[in-house]
Amino acid sequence: MESTMGPSAKGEPVIVQDETKVDVGIHLQQGSLTLTQNGKDFDAYHASVEFVAVHDGPWTADKVKFSAMGPDGKSVGVTVDLLNDTYDGPRAAVPVAIWKVVALAATSAGDVGITYTTPDPHPM
Repeated sequence: MESTMGPSAKGEPVIVQDETKVDVGIHLQQGSLTLTQNGKDFDAYHASVEFVAVHDGPWTADKVKFSAMGPDGKSVGVTVDLLNDTYDGPRAAVPVAIWKVVALAATSAGDVGITYTTPDPHPM
């Protein structure tokens, strides 16, 4: 006769993120975001947001890599750098719509222990 025992467990599980970089991908609804580069419009359908922990600081979004459909119907990649060259704040002139994509990805990033708030584009 075989005996089975019910599962038991104790402790408080905690997610630990040992990496200093995490990519979070999200699918975008067709037609919801148009990127313009060199005078051409691209219909974005996927975004991969790269979050980094810079100088042992809090997690922040470093860049967004978009997959988009070009005017010729071919798929292209468009990368937007989000941090300035010294990595201490947001890059100037990043459109609000791109920060909204970052916020959507940050919601998913919470699953791996990342907490994120949108940077103030006009720090004092």
